[in-house]
Formats: sequence, C-alpha cells, structure tokens
Amino acid sequence: MSDSCCNTSTTSDHHHAATMPTGSTNLLGGTGADDLTECVVMKGSTVSKAKAEAQGLYRDYNGERYWFCCAGCAPRFDADPAAYTTA
Repeated sequence: MSDSCCNTSTTSDHHHAATMPTGSTNLLGGTGADDLTECVVMKGSTVSKAKAEAQGLYRDYNGERYWFCCAGCAPRFDADPAAYTTA
C-alpha cells in the first residue's frame, strides 16, 4: 500500500501523477518557476504556491511558509511540523 496522504485507493498501484480522483484540484501550474515548490510532506510533489494558498493548503511555521499538494498533507504537518521542516 502506498504511503501517500493523497491516495484514497486501497490498491497498491498508486500512481500520483496518472489520474486525479473526482473532486480533486490539480495544484500544478501558476505564474512561473517562482510559483512552484515541493510539498514538504509528500516529497516529489510539485505545488503551485498561488493555487495552494487559494485553497488554504499552506501553513506558516517558525517564520516560514510551507505549501501542500493536497488536503491530506496539512493534518500530517500539523501533527508534527518539526518532522517536516528539519533537514
């Protein structure tokens, strides 16, 4: 089974970029390279900062802003922000 917080499937063949579940919003895109970042919870997932902010998929922690690829990442971050923000 995949460790993806974005995955709603119970199968083990989750392909993050293949298809989006009904009702999901693609957070890729935006105004350019400065708008893109990586989700701190779901490493490898590219996020448009502008689109994530419009949907409330971000948190401010210790003076820094962190953006998430999906609604499932925010609760994981909230539970232990230090685990996702320290190198």
